[in-house]
Amino acid sequence: MILNIMQLGEAVLRKKCEPVQSVDEKVEKFAADMIETMKDAEGVGLAAPQVGVDIRMAVVDTSHDPECVSFFKVNGEDAKMEDHMPLVFINPELEFSGPHETDIEGCLSIQEIRAKVKRKVNVKATLPQLDGSVLVVETDGLCSRAIQHEVDHLNGILFTDRVSSTAKARLKRKLKDLAATKWEYNANDPE
Repeated sequence: MILNIMQLGEAVLRKKCEPVQSVDEKVEKFAADMIETMKDAEGVGLAAPQVGVDIRMAVVDTSHDPECVSFFKVNGEDAKMEDHMPLVFINPELEFSGPHETDIEGCLSIQEIRAKVKRKVNVKATLPQLDGSVLVVETDGLCSRAIQHEVDHLNGILFTDRVSSTAKARLKRKLKDLAATKWEYNANDPE
């Protein structure tokens, strides 16, 4: 089922989400709906608060571009990124390494804005899975950036919070206007 994607101005986007305590059929169905919604919206990631649920759960899929990373390891072993996508995870923990890199980001919850965001290049993500197992993913490139972006959502942080002061000043009016509309994306709405 395609879920509604909350837009800038919705309070849930600024909440620090609650840990997932247990996984049942309802949580598994929600994960499947999140993946379907992300794909329908042509995104590379989606966090639970973006669809109005304040739990620490997100999905990421960068498999459309296997060359978007220079390395991808799972539990310490080299792996093919596309074999592990979409990533579905709860209660993630991140460690960062390497230099910072600035690249353009957008967000399904702030559809009209793209901006340069500085993030650490490498991430080591401990990602508990719905089945109780844990994946430790080490990567860089778009996959690293997408994981960091989605985990920010779980902490009530939007990518626009991470842009430079100069960029914030340029975006201020547009962000204020978008927040005031609280527009909600629904793939089933007529264009």
